[in-house]
Amino acid sequence: MEPLLILTNVPDVANAEKLALALVGERAAACVNVLTACRSIYRWQGRVETVDEIPLLIKTIAENYPLVEAIIRRHHPYDVPELIAVPITYGLPAYLDWVVKETEKHD
Repeated sequence: MEPLLILTNVPDVANAEKLALALVGERAAACVNVLTACRSIYRWQGRVETVDEIPLLIKTIAENYPLVEAIIRRHHPYDVPELIAVPITYGLPAYLDWVVKETEKHD
């Protein structure tokens, strides 16, 4: 199973915690780090925007990407949320095994 690190940003801590709890609660992710606020500067609909956002680091497996995306779409307040998945090429084997175990399907 290929481990993934998925990145997204939300506008506030309440949205971050709601999304993190949904992802871990549905076993879509083994762990979600809710980071402190950062400043995002981007172009949206022809204008340069500057906003404070809360970054989330989501640890999961490639097989769960569709579920993670569905949960983010369901809970995210933005029309087009940032959603970037990066394969985890190297990592502590015991940690990566834990990510796989915590995201396994339980029938």
